Amino acid sequence: MAGLIVLKPGVDWTATGGLFDWTLEFLIARISDRQAAAHLQEIVDNNLGSLWIDDLPAAAKQEVVNHWREGLVAAGERQLPDTEHKTDVIRHLQELVEATYTAGFVAPNDLA
Repeated sequence: MAGLIVLKPGVDWTATGGLFDWTLEFLIARISDRQAAAHLQEIVDNNLGSLWIDDLPAAAKQEVVNHWREGLVAAGERQLPDTEHKTDVIRHLQELVEATYTAGFVAPNDLA
C-alpha cells in the first residue's frame, strides 16, 4: 500500500507504505507536541496511509517541516538499508523536502 503526505492542495508526496511509515516514524520521536506525535503514531499503527499536514496544529506543522528539512535525508542515508535502490529512495526523500518549499513553508529564520 502506498502512502500520501499532502502539504497543501496540489502539493503532495507519495511513497511506498514502508517509506511512508519510516518518514512518519522519523518524526514521532522528534516533535515536541506529543498529541501530534500520537496522531502520527496512529497513522502508522493503523496503516492509514495518509497525512494531511493541515491536520496538525500550526506549531507542530512547522516543526515537522523543520525536521524534514534539517534531518530527513541524512537520517535516510544513515538508517535505511544499503540496497541497489537506496540512491533512488534518498532522492525521493529529497523530493519531500523540496515539496515543503513548493508548498510555501518558510524557514524558521525567515519568521523573524
